[in-house]
Amino acid sequence: MRQLLRRLAVAALLAPAAAAGAATMIASPAGAAPAKATEQTLQAEINRLVNVERVKGGCAALKVNAALTTAARGHSAWMAQTGKFSHTGRSGSTFVARSKAAGYAKPSAENIAWGYQSASAVVGGWMKSPGHRANILSCKSRTVGVGVVHAASGTPYYTQNFGF
Repeated sequence: MRQLLRRLAVAALLAPAAAAGAATMIASPAGAAPAKATEQTLQAEINRLVNVERVKGGCAALKVNAALTTAARGHSAWMAQTGKFSHTGRSGSTFVARSKAAGYAKPSAENIAWGYQSASAVVGGWMKSPGHRANILSCKSRTVGVGVVHAASGTPYYTQNFGF
């Protein structure tokens, strides 16, 4: 259980709680290099598995959004480069500020994780966490962007941004 909590953000963030602080934040998405083939494969498989869970839960499948993917990859890159694991990013940015800076107007939630070695493992971890599960199964979200970036050590960092 301790390892699960260590790998998952303790509190899944929701847009209404973060929106107030985001209005005063100015942030640009962290520069992430284009996804490597293994990262692209992980990102696509995470999106597929999340949509399987959503359909089982009675929600429509999410559409992949390039701006949310850019924001997610940027945040994962920042975590991989700094070794920090947090919903708060470079210069104190929130997922709302990062998503808007990447060009997405209505972000809804964010999930993060690190260390999982497969898409099924990270999605399984999120589905076992009530807050992350709620983000995945929120039928109000319509779009998603997933960013997977490996640290120099090879450890993968994951960010999943949702949008209305």
